[in-house]
Amino acid sequence: MTVNVNMKVNGKSVTADVAASTTLVEFIREHLRLTGTHVGCNTAQCGACTVHVNGRAVKSCNMLAAQAAGADVTTIEGLAAANGDMHPMQAAFKEHHGLQCGFCTPGMVMSACELKGKMPNATDEQIREALDGNICRCTGYQNIVKAVKAGLAA
Repeated sequence: MTVNVNMKVNGKSVTADVAASTTLVEFIREHLRLTGTHVGCNTAQCGACTVHVNGRAVKSCNMLAAQAAGADVTTIEGLAAANGDMHPMQAAFKEHHGLQCGFCTPGMVMSACELKGKMPNATDEQIREALDGNICRCTGYQNIVKAVKAGLAA
């Protein structure tokens, strides 16, 4: 069974017929070819697939594309300015070495951007709590917390 989905992704209207079981992350990666959103666990545990749906950070492996019909979706590619300049949170991750292999980074950045809207002056503890559910197997999180703190201040 197929369903027609239409939504805005990174400010552009998109429409496609997809299998009813297509997850949002599959739609983003396979149909739109936006591969910055990563598939890690595919069980909503690791956070690598985090995107914003109507301004809220969600794990896109745990949501059907059809559930996002009519929504405004932002992926990691949609954070950068039109001229290609990085979003301040992306720049903070680069500047403060908040990544190693980079696999978890898009999800971390998307979650951190949501935090900026909720708690722009978050403490280290609040940052760690907000990122709970985004797993990094490389860094030990110290530089991620530093990067988020700098991104919040930017």
